[in-house]
Amino acid sequence: QVQLVESGGGLVQAGGSLRLSCVASGRTFSIPTMGWFRQAPGKEREFVAAISWRVGNTYYADAVKGRFTISRDNAKNTVYLQMNSLKPEDTAVYFCAAGAAWIATMSSRPSWYNYWGQGTQVTVSS
Repeated sequence: QVQLVESGGGLVQAGGSLRLSCVASGRTFSIPTMGWFRQAPGKEREFVAAISWRVGNTYYADAVKGRFTISRDNAKNTVYLQMNSLKPEDTAVYFCAAGAAWIATMSSRPSWYNYWGQGTQVTVSS
């Protein structure tokens, strides 16, 4: 089993920045892929970014490419999502997830992930 806890959400003005953190515990050695997803009210869960836990390869959704950066600290079992140049349309609950073997294109699918955190709210005001 893997437990995931997100933090770092909040209210920020458009153009601002936030850094989300996701701490993993439990069988963390078994996690090949970590991802961030988001879900706005009335919308489906949407892929944001993913990273391979061992090597650090990354994959991003087009909507956030160039603005968001995913990274990990293996020693702390923590994955980060640095979000810059935030827009009102980035408003959502952000979830981290632990998934199966690293395949970049598959990492964008919610079904690729076995464990999910509770989410953290990000609100961007205009």
